[in-house]
Amino acid sequence: MDKYIWLIPLLPLAGFVINGIGRNTLPKGVIGFIGNLLVLISFGLSVGAFIQIKTTGQPINVDLFTWFSVGALKVNFAFLVDQLSSIMLLIITGVGFLIHLYSVGYMHDDEGFGKFFAYLNLFVFFMLLLVLGSNYLVMFIGWEGVGLCSYLLIGFWYTNPNYAEAAKKAFIMNRIGDLGFLIGIFVIFHTFDSITYAEVFKRAAYVHDAPFVLITLLLFVGAVGKSAQLPLFTWLPDAMAGPTPVSALIHAATMVTAGVYMIARSNILFTMAPETMEVIAIIGLATAAFAALIAVTQTDIKKVLAYSTVSQLGYMFLGLGVGAYTGAFFHVLTHAFFKALLFLGAGSVIHAMGGEQDMRKMGGLAGKIKITFVTMLVGTIAIAGIPPFSGFFSKDEILAAAYAHSTTFYVVGVITAMLTSFYMFRMMYLTFWGKFRGTHEQDHHLHESPRSMTIPLIVLAILSAVGGMIGVPAVMGGHHELGAYLAPVFEASHKILGEHELAASTEWLLMGLSVGGALIAMAYAYVKYVKNAHVPVEDTEERSILANLSYHKFYVDEIYDFLIRRPLDALSGFFYNVVERLGIDGLVNDIGKGTLESSKALRLLQTGNVGFYIFMMVAGIIAILLYSLKLFTI
Repeated sequence: MDKYIWLIPLLPLAGFVINGIGRNTLPKGVIGFIGNLLVLISFGLSVGAFIQIKTTGQPINVDLFTWFSVGALKVNFAFLVDQLSSIMLLIITGVGFLIHLYSVGYMHDDEGFGKFFAYLNLFVFFMLLLVLGSNYLVMFIGWEGVGLCSYLLIGFWYTNPNYAEAAKKAFIMNRIGDLGFLIGIFVIFHTFDSITYAEVFKRAAYVHDAPFVLITLLLFVGAVGKSAQLPLFTWLPDAMAGPTPVSALIHAATMVTAGVYMIARSNILFTMAPETMEVIAIIGLATAAFAALIAVTQTDIKKVLAYSTVSQLGYMFLGLGVGAYTGAFFHVLTHAFFKALLFLGAGSVIHAMGGEQDMRKMGGLAGKIKITFVTMLVGTIAIAGIPPFSGFFSKDEILAAAYAHSTTFYVVGVITAMLTSFYMFRMMYLTFWGKFRGTHEQDHHLHESPRSMTIPLIVLAILSAVGGMIGVPAVMGGHHELGAYLAPVFEASHKILGEHELAASTEWLLMGLSVGGALIAMAYAYVKYVKNAHVPVEDTEERSILANLSYHKFYVDEIYDFLIRRPLDALSGFFYNVVERLGIDGLVNDIGKGTLESSKALRLLQTGNVGFYIFMMVAGIIAILLYSLKLFTI
């Protein structure tokens, strides 16, 4: 298997090249077949790598070539497939393939079909490169690559100025985080004389005076940007400008999980910096709660899911911050299933509604698009944390670790879980229950999506329902298979952090509280939006102060605009109008004007009169003689 690892990222790259070159000449059927087949083969190879590692317990190291060597820095273009990266490979290629398959039907009538599949393949390639790299520099190349692809796909319909602005916003905000990540890599090399994982993590154990807090804070800045945490989270909801399959790919299988993966990969460095871990836990918890408060009032079905992603990512960072590395990564896995399902389901709803995304204009769709309804209901139950669906097990593991760390963290986490249940079932009730509130034309247009779209929904629904079983806690009579599999990756950190075992009665109580809270929130949403048939008010109508703050996303974008963009615009205007135009340009132009004016006078000496030239030559000779006789000096 070792000699085929390099094919896992190469095949999607080949798809990008083929579909990119043939985007305007190849038939859509051929483009879709190539784009899907190559990702499917990568998935098959990833399964093979996973089986080998699970069987042997030994990671796979593949040194392709020496990238460059400068002084003490030698960087190999090398891949590492261990327990952590093998699961990421399955998520990226497996869920990625389902999204590719779904895209065949969703994007069938789009003029940019070939270009879209080329970009999707490229996205998968860079994410695979990110998780396969055996050193921070290869990871960084993939890290930057997914940022580029997000820009290309968010702004795919670039003729719409708002979509183009959303793409630029994502690109720029990620550059802020990426700068921190890059500086962190420099500090890692300066400290450990290496950027290769194996060497860095080995040396971290005995370099006690290493600046672990500085290194981890810089790495965390990168994770904040890529995984949309406070304060760099506003790009992710705006990323809904791209086609719905792009939203599913970004939110479930690729980009936003990169920050979580990077911290999980670097877990020993973060374990050595407890101050940073506390910061991560606080920011993660704050992000989870803040995004959930925004989601409860949104009326765009994709925006609800976007803020849901931000909130769920906050849970993952909470888990990382309290040392529950396995729990955080477990949530990455289950989230990939139900969030891909929910976004693709939302795309199916939008497809049926003729492009409509406002839930106020939906309703009563359960009987019209039954497969979409049932599968989205499964995803909603999973994300709400209701057993035995997948989200319950991963979220409960994080909440239990948060309780062991801080009761406050746990309380806020449970309240956030209740908000999650409320806004997700609110979305379901407004979309699928009650009377249809759209136009007659939309009602006539309603139909279930084609098989290329519904088959991925069914597969993801099954995974969302049963995917959590690999993490059944011992208190429920299960065996945490994922924890046992990932143990070698987190072994050093677990030895330092120690085990925080809770009493069985406490675990049952915590599970009961979280599930009970989710059910109460679900019931409240039912009473409000089904029994009382409440429909969110139109944008022109008044809302309460809190509802208005939530609906307008607490005016975060406006605050950033006032505090950052406008001052920068004013400063750039000053530099352009005063420093550039009046200062630099003025100086250069004045020198040019002075040269021009002086040349106007000097050119009069060129009269063309031979007698005048002889006179000037004689005068010059006399001046030279007088100077040589020292009768005058210059």
